[in-house]
Amino acid sequence: MRNITLIAVAIVTFVGAFGFGPVDGSLGPTALQAEPQGGQGGRGGRPGFEIMQPAPTDRAVPLHLETLQQYIRDMDAKNLATLRMLEGGRYNVNIRRIRNAETALVHPVTIDLWVILEGSGTITTGGELVDGKIVGGESRQVTVGDVEFIPAGVPHGMSDVNGSIAWLNVRWDSNYPPE
Repeated sequence: MRNITLIAVAIVTFVGAFGFGPVDGSLGPTALQAEPQGGQGGRGGRPGFEIMQPAPTDRAVPLHLETLQQYIRDMDAKNLATLRMLEGGRYNVNIRRIRNAETALVHPVTIDLWVILEGSGTITTGGELVDGKIVGGESRQVTVGDVEFIPAGVPHGMSDVNGSIAWLNVRWDSNYPPE
């Protein structure tokens, strides 16, 4: 539990370094009253998907472990697979919760950083994406506290989910122009 808290603090620090933060200074469990974004398509838009709020630019956002755990319980009650806590256009902070294997995918310009919060499964990365499956990738077990960095352009998918798995998913685009 201490390791998860340390990882969560590290990610919140990372998130804070980019200037994310709520207008009211917090993201309490009642914020899950967001409007559904299901069926929108595009970057992250899919059925069972909610956006809580735009990522503010004037303050940091505390994402305490207890709050994340409450979000997961609320997601289960609403049968949501994704909760986008902060949407910043070229970056976002989400919780993903799945109970079964998912079709593998690749993001051409988006980098993912996953921190496993609950459960376990098998992540497969690399190789080639063929009909929603990864061919020639590397598979490994992930469990609570594990961190996965997935560069843009790298196929990835989760399978062999043991009951369910939830992860914090920090995402940002890699196609910023050079300064």
